[in-house]
Amino acid sequence: MLFPQIRLQSTFAKTELEIQKPVQQIEQPKAELSMEQPKAELTMRRTAGRLTIDQTQAREDMDLKSVGRRIEETAQLGRQDWLAGLARVAQDGNEMMRIEHGGGAIGSQAKRNSEGPPKEFNIGWIPSHFSVKINYEPGRVDIDVRERKPVINAKVNKPVHEYTPGSAQVNLANHPSLEIDFENLRHVGTGGYEQKI
Repeated sequence: MLFPQIRLQSTFAKTELEIQKPVQQIEQPKAELSMEQPKAELTMRRTAGRLTIDQTQAREDMDLKSVGRRIEETAQLGRQDWLAGLARVAQDGNEMMRIEHGGGAIGSQAKRNSEGPPKEFNIGWIPSHFSVKINYEPGRVDIDVRERKPVINAKVNKPVHEYTPGSAQVNLANHPSLEIDFENLRHVGTGGYEQKI
């Protein structure tokens, strides 16, 4: 006995994708930078120190006197001696005027004129202490600095951006299909009619 059969054979549809990737390019140009540093202004004013040393007194203590000083001292000494001589002669004359009163005027005058004043001696320093006069005026330095700020110029460059978008195309690689096949299929009609399909 043969059973009727229906055979189905199908083919699925196949799609294919055609993809084009996106392209992106980014370029960052370097920034343009310029720097300039002006020089600072520096001014200096200097007042020199002054040292004075006066050793006139020390030289005089060692009897190394200038001509002017020697003339001045000699003139002063001569005047003092002259005045002392005048006083002595006047005193001697007064004593001699009163010789009749006694008192040994001639003897006392002879003794006084023959003997000098008593000699004095003491420790001395040549030159004497602090005979060299030292004076110092310190110098001074005035410094004036004027700063100059740096000059900075910066130019920022924007990035160069190029973008090509991607795309995707969908195509049908195989169309779907369905095949139907019949076997042992009969059509039985009225009146005993039979037909094989």
